Amino acid sequence: MNSREEVERQAFQLIHEAGREGILQIEMWRTLETDTRVGSRIALKFLKKGVIKRLKELHEGHWTYRLISLRKPVTVDSIIDCPCMACNDIERCTPGLPVSSLHCGKLTYWIDLNTDIERVQLEELHEDNI
Repeated sequence: MNSREEVERQAFQLIHEAGREGILQIEMWRTLETDTRVGSRIALKFLKKGVIKRLKELHEGHWTYRLISLRKPVTVDSIIDCPCMACNDIERCTPGLPVSSLHCGKLTYWIDLNTDIERVQLEELHEDNI
């Protein structure tokens, strides 16, 4: 039998690989060959850590949850438009100095914009499942 940590690792991998559509909790625990109690505890643990979003959904006449990873895969495409890539001060950019990513308006705007886009996409997915 797999250790608890291994089952949790496999569960998160399933959720993450399901992408923006997510995976139904019932499908997760069936794939992991575990029971509903273990599947629910894993989902709640991930929810508490803030690494997934859990949306209630009616599936084949029964209520279940769709589990969606909040962690986006890191790719070149995900950072290609980051203002740091074309910044003239990148070599001088260090926390504590006058040029710092901690106080960069362009970087803050880019992060806020990308966070808002992700939030809107998750809200749209939730509305589609209601």
